[in-house]
Amino acid sequence: MTCHNAGTLGPWWHRTETRSTIIADEQVRAMAAELARRCESQVNRLARELAERHFTVIPDYESLPEDMRDLEMATTARRAIRQFLQSAAGVRPADEDFRPFRERAAQRAEEGIELTTLLRTYFIGAEVVWDALRAGARPGEEPALLWLARHQLRGLNRMIAAVTEAYQAERAAILAEERVAYQEVARALLAGEPAGATAARSGIRLAPAYLVLNLLIADDVPNVNVIERRVLRRVRANLEGFTDGTPLTLLDARGGHVLLPLNAADRMPELARLLTDTGPGGEQIIAGAARTQDTTDVPRAAEQAVRIARLAHTTGRPPGVYQLADVLLDYHLSGPADSGRELTALLAPLETHPELLETLRAFLDHDMDRRRTAQALAVHPNTVDNRMARVSSLLGVDTQTTRGLLLCAAALTLRRLT
Repeated sequence: MTCHNAGTLGPWWHRTETRSTIIADEQVRAMAAELARRCESQVNRLARELAERHFTVIPDYESLPEDMRDLEMATTARRAIRQFLQSAAGVRPADEDFRPFRERAAQRAEEGIELTTLLRTYFIGAEVVWDALRAGARPGEEPALLWLARHQLRGLNRMIAAVTEAYQAERAAILAEERVAYQEVARALLAGEPAGATAARSGIRLAPAYLVLNLLIADDVPNVNVIERRVLRRVRANLEGFTDGTPLTLLDARGGHVLLPLNAADRMPELARLLTDTGPGGEQIIAGAARTQDTTDVPRAAEQAVRIARLAHTTGRPPGVYQLADVLLDYHLSGPADSGRELTALLAPLETHPELLETLRAFLDHDMDRRRTAQALAVHPNTVDNRMARVSSLLGVDTQTTRGLLLCAAALTLRRLT
């Protein structure tokens, strides 16, 4: 009684396997094989229908090369449909039967076709085949349709796994080659060597001039190599798409250089956000940035960017992107004076305000004493205060701080000397 109730009240698919009145499994498979064989004669028609559905569903399908669309894809579709129907008819596919589909997947990866687009073609093909099986089924063949649906899902799963693996392997190889090529170009530019031939061979378009960045990981933390590699991977990902083309990078676990087209300097705040967005670990990046005049100027700019980054780090500045103007006094005092021109240019805004330049010089000459300065200039002390505030505004330097006064004093001294 219990067994009878289990057979009566259990799920319908359980009853299909257990009740003697339902067609035996061997008969269902034979029925499914017959249905699949009847559909084999429709392979060419199904391939054409598959192409029509591709056209309406897949973006830019019409723009694909004609030989790819009408020959390769059609041939692949016919092969896939025929292989499924034959396996349903009792011919079990071996692993090597997936070889043509793996090869096509690798070709699509090389051509830049998106993986999602490629996989959609297989799902559309499965839909076309299922519609044909359902339309061709005769009364009483419903169990065969159910068996074919399960068989199709299993086969599609194996096919998608094989195609995806081949596609990803090819894309990984392509990306590795591209990264090596970009690194070679970056290395040549940083070394002052000709890079045009290498760039042209790899399809890399050189910019007329570059913004050269030097990156430093500012945190002193355990497992620094692991953290730095993770941060630098994130930096690469963040910079993708920031400018036209792929950034030229030469990065290692200690930091390294990034070369961006010079117009990236016009978006410095956004660039700083991308570089300092290093994820939940909170690691801090300080970057020195220098501009080149042309591609031959990259080594000089790279050396300057290194000095800027180190100065920003050693003087305790927060994470961000720093240019020469941001560390000008430290830079000028700490090494070879290639910053002299920019230091003297600091005072350029005062050229049209001689009274302000005179006040700044007198203020420094009289040891920052506003009353003695006012007496020397024959003005009221409040006038000195107002003029010094105006100097700060025009120069972008706070003359009420020691650093600001030192910077102005260095600029005035160099101006007198040159």
